[in-house]
Amino acid sequence: MTQNIVWHPQGVTPEQRRALNGHGAAVIWFTGLSGAGKSTLANALEARLLAMGAHSYLLDGDNVRHGLNGDLGFSEVDRRENIRRIGEVSRLFADAGLIVLAAFISPYRQDREAVARLLPPGQFIEIHLDTPLSTCEQRDPKGLYRKARAGTLTQFTGIDAEYQAPEKPALRLNTAQMTVAECVEALIALLEQRAVLPAGRQTVRGSSEAAEPALSPKA
Repeated sequence: MTQNIVWHPQGVTPEQRRALNGHGAAVIWFTGLSGAGKSTLANALEARLLAMGAHSYLLDGDNVRHGLNGDLGFSEVDRRENIRRIGEVSRLFADAGLIVLAAFISPYRQDREAVARLLPPGQFIEIHLDTPLSTCEQRDPKGLYRKARAGTLTQFTGIDAEYQAPEKPALRLNTAQMTVAECVEALIALLEQRAVLPAGRQTVRGSSEAAEPALSPKA
């Protein structure tokens, strides 16, 4: 059947979308253990981007499993398919000119590398939330570590399932040592350095940033 499917070229170019938006497209991929702060930082960064007048969309691991990936479990095969689908969605959003914020544990290195290969060079920006397991387990915002330690939850990353940390991420952030505001500033600086955002872009007049969420306890 695939031999009868032909790619249809689009008339609107990435350059035209960039000119319209005033910024580049990218997939900012937050990876790390449960409780490391992926969703918190992604939300804080999106609030900052909104205040700057940038066009973005946040894909969150739990939210996506309520719909698109609602048929998947947590076996290694299902986890790989989960990330494959998210990679394809991220590629489409980035092609539309958006800054995509993807917050997923995404435990397997080769799956993250596969997402990177879907995108033009430099458009995949991997952010490793390199927060110690002890801190993540102490936070335990959803009570999942407690269930994993009790044996009522199996195949949980960091306890009885493997997490493969990035070897060369674009940025490492340890949320046990850095505040949310410090992390967001580091992320904005990286996006300016990568020319996703124009250097020195100011907050849109009349916009306000959301109050800084808490990431605690800190080491």
